[in-house]
Amino acid sequence: MSQIRSIRWVRVAVVAVVAAAAAGAVFASWAQRSKPELSPWHTVALEHELEASDARGGFDWDDYLALEDRLFAELDERVVNDPDSGAEPAWNRYAPGGANNPAGFPRDWNRSYELRGVPDGGGALLLHGLTDSPYSLRRAAEILNSEGLHVVGLRLPGHGTTPGELRRAEVDDWRAAIRLAYRHLQGTVGPSGELMVVGYSNGGALAVDLALDSLADEELRIPDRIILFSPAIGITRLAALARAHRVVSFMPWFSRLAWTDIQPESDPFKYNSFPADAGYQTHLLTRSIRRRLAELEAHQVSSRFPPVLTFMSLADATVLVEAVVEGLYDRLTGPEHELVIFDINRKAKMRAFFRTDPAARLQMLIDRPTTPYRLTAVTNIVESTAALEAWTRPGGARDAEVEALDLEWPRGVYSLSHVAVPFPVDDPIYGLEPDPDNLFGVQLGTLEPRGERGLLAVSPAALTRLRCNPFYGYVERRLRETVRSGVSRRTRPPAADSLASSDAPPPALGEL
Repeated sequence: MSQIRSIRWVRVAVVAVVAAAAAGAVFASWAQRSKPELSPWHTVALEHELEASDARGGFDWDDYLALEDRLFAELDERVVNDPDSGAEPAWNRYAPGGANNPAGFPRDWNRSYELRGVPDGGGALLLHGLTDSPYSLRRAAEILNSEGLHVVGLRLPGHGTTPGELRRAEVDDWRAAIRLAYRHLQGTVGPSGELMVVGYSNGGALAVDLALDSLADEELRIPDRIILFSPAIGITRLAALARAHRVVSFMPWFSRLAWTDIQPESDPFKYNSFPADAGYQTHLLTRSIRRRLAELEAHQVSSRFPPVLTFMSLADATVLVEAVVEGLYDRLTGPEHELVIFDINRKAKMRAFFRTDPAARLQMLIDRPTTPYRLTAVTNIVESTAALEAWTRPGGARDAEVEALDLEWPRGVYSLSHVAVPFPVDDPIYGLEPDPDNLFGVQLGTLEPRGERGLLAVSPAALTRLRCNPFYGYVERRLRETVRSGVSRRTRPPAADSLASSDAPPPALGEL
């Protein structure tokens, strides 16, 4: 009897597995048909992109730039100038001679660049975000360079060309390119200049990753400061499942399942389409960072981590404030670290339509008796006015300082966003008020997406999402103050007792 029951249960299990597989196939077919067709910029595999295995031996920064030249020549040949590419609309970034083709701009900011600084003026390595390009930190680069810093803006592998290339890029490829650029900058600046690493979104995570590497690698100089914009320190747990599509997406019929989003490529400096594999790589990166920061704290050597200054929006659909606080700031020690949060518009009428009010996140931080790091909130002076103030509680203090700012919320804006923080309001592409003397491409920030639903070829959500920071003047001021404070530290004579210090060196971090 027991044998008969066992056979019966096996049959039930087989039927259940077959039924689940059939249901999965039906769902996959439905999901496949619901996505737009793929274009050559989704499918063509370019051959001249850097892989981690390339960056060995004597391969250096100049070699990377030479490889990048061949990569962009290949992009032109196999995608842009291919008559069968289908890039017909004038606003498509791959349309030859199109308004949004960056080849026709004064400078193609999709590519790595270098801005020469003054002798002994210090240097900065800039790391852009996922699906982005070096353009995303263009304004920060110009500010830092105007303060005398030598700036290297790195194009990370998989970016600036086609969204299909992001399917093949891996974390180790990004790390390899970053080391090439950082070593080049380190050699250019020399031992006396201050060294900064600036990262936006995924580039923020990579900046922290580089700093952690430098604590354990004697060949890498520890940065003097880290500056982050909307850093991707923690992302949704669903990213861990981003590679589930590989069960079927290797088959041509199901190839569209490898994409979280397939959109027309109307942005000259950012991919609109998003491959699921890219989200998985960020998941691997952020998981590694959080583990290594926890080990840093456990070894009680957090004080060795360089000062961090972060700018982020309280309203952020990509990275929550809690992830940055718990994953990074709560692991660090010292009042030299600072977290700057741009609050929601407390006066906005749209606040009544929020699904959840993010104001509670900020209040939880403010309600802490104290924090070891400096906390700043850029917020309405009172909820009845659009005028802003900077509420700042120094690290270790219980009382806050308040500074009235000559800033106010623009009409119709209820919050910043993850993608808005690093761009000024006069940005030629994303700004609400583009500089008329510096225009190129279509001014995406000034489009007015009001009309009938179903008419647009692009996502209305992508058009209504704020892409610039009306308070970038505050960011610029803080960036300049940061650079000048570094100059002051370097020119200040050392204290007499520090020259004769007999303190033992900090413990090694081993595999951290």
